[in-house]
Amino acid sequence: MPVNPEQYVPEHPEVPTHLDLELGKLRQNLLGMWNLVISQVSKAEEAINFHDRNLALEIKANEKRVDASELNITLGCENILALFSPVAADLRFVLSALKIAYNLERTGDYAKTIANIVLDLEKPLPSEMLKKSGIPVMFAVTLTMLHDIQRAFETGDSALSRTVFSKDEELDAINKGAYRTFTELIREYPEEVPALLHLLSVVRRLERIGDQSKNIAEEIIFYLEADLIKHNKSKRKPPQET
Repeated sequence: MPVNPEQYVPEHPEVPTHLDLELGKLRQNLLGMWNLVISQVSKAEEAINFHDRNLALEIKANEKRVDASELNITLGCENILALFSPVAADLRFVLSALKIAYNLERTGDYAKTIANIVLDLEKPLPSEMLKKSGIPVMFAVTLTMLHDIQRAFETGDSALSRTVFSKDEELDAINKGAYRTFTELIREYPEEVPALLHLLSVVRRLERIGDQSKNIAEEIIFYLEADLIKHNKSKRKPPQET
């Protein structure tokens, strides 16, 4: 059965220990960072769609909060490991939290890079050109992935974590086809070559956000099932219905 993320010490759940309290605090800090990073990516989408320079500047300013959140979580994990020597599911939770925070921080970095691209653009992008680039679809997929893995973490749903892998393949497919897509866009919009090069960079960053989400999904599965699936593609598939 899936592990309930809120039940860290099933041997004595009726009496919360200091370890319980520290793990609970770590969990809340991680969810807070998750919400902040999702907000950063969502704002990056809005900034690129509407050439909103003020929103791009807000994303850059908030990046310091993302970095501070990762540092706080890292220190919390180190404190738990040093003082409480957790074992079994508790240890897996702490180790996973460290890696999840790292991947969330990298996701925040990519959102900031997209904000910088918005600031470099001289004018709003033609909506049809933006649509043909595949970027709106990529944003929709990446945000769905981030929400799904957050919900999987909160509810202890490892099956939901596994749905992220197929979504990452969607992003990979768009990224792999980007050369042909942008070659055609340059022919169609020769006056927009500098902007198109910026958009190609956005495609690459969104594909990387998908990779970070996939990494987080693997950490959630490791925590919940004690199953290390990195580099094992066969284990990433959702279970078949019978």
